[in-house]
Amino acid sequence: MGISLPLILLIMAMSLPLPLSFGIKQNQLSYNYYKLSCPNLESTIKKELLTLFLTDATAPAAFLRLMFHDCQVQGCDASILLDSNYDTHSSEMVSAKNFGIRKREIISDIKAILEEECPGQVSCADIIVLAAKVSVSLSGGPHIQIPLGRKDSRTSSFKEADAKLPSPTISVDQFISIFKSKGMSIEESVSILGAHTLGVGHCLNIVGRLYDQRIGDNMDLRFEASLRLTCPTEIPLTNITFVPNDMTPIIFDNEYYRDIMNGRGLFGIDSDISRDPRTAPFVMRFAMDHRYFFEVFSSAFVKLSSTNVLTNMQGEVRRKCNQVN
Repeated sequence: MGISLPLILLIMAMSLPLPLSFGIKQNQLSYNYYKLSCPNLESTIKKELLTLFLTDATAPAAFLRLMFHDCQVQGCDASILLDSNYDTHSSEMVSAKNFGIRKREIISDIKAILEEECPGQVSCADIIVLAAKVSVSLSGGPHIQIPLGRKDSRTSSFKEADAKLPSPTISVDQFISIFKSKGMSIEESVSILGAHTLGVGHCLNIVGRLYDQRIGDNMDLRFEASLRLTCPTEIPLTNITFVPNDMTPIIFDNEYYRDIMNGRGLFGIDSDISRDPRTAPFVMRFAMDHRYFFEVFSSAFVKLSSTNVLTNMQGEVRRKCNQVN
């Protein structure tokens, strides 16, 4: 006797992977969260950012870094946008580890536009994540589908930023532990560092490695010489001197991995993941296959932006991104 068509369809459905929204059901995020309340949300953000990117090619890196620094501290809750209120909270921007964070004001500008279109609906936390997503895709990277519905926090702390944001001298063990806590595999953890393909590194965060070299560091000698020309002193003459993260700092590609395999990584962790047996195979595969890197990075991006977020009554939708309601 043959199997009926309805039963075949049921078996096929049971064999398909569950959508991500099921996997993060506890956070109650949704891919259709703003379908009714703010249907033009993503197109509005993309329009505003595209205009900016045409005049500032460094902006995508700034928005991607802004998301990373927000999500690392209290989850993606826009706490990084809050100004200090000495009665209840202190700005995370006071932390030295947030040196170089830019474009916070653009998130507030986009929020003001959305308040005209969809009053009281869209959180600043979701705007940050969407701005990072758009930055990746408009720079040549993957088009990542992300669930939405994050709420904004009512608190922030520069002390927590000091404690939670990774330092430039982070070890591979610490690096793996941090991203494991966000549900990432080692492969996904290595992929998320690929965000370094956009932007620059400041001498302030490089000179420690450059002038106090560790045993086993595989920095290319010509690359080292070029860094010393840009960052000539152990104490930087200025905090604004910078070096591109890789050979294509405004294009989201896999050049970062090719560079670090050749000893051209800016930070110690870049060099370390290219040599550690737990991470080196993934560095090699991402260097050889940019499509595979995009695929794994997309998964890691969703996990980073969806872990420990506030939903429903746990937070609020701020009317202004720099202050609580």
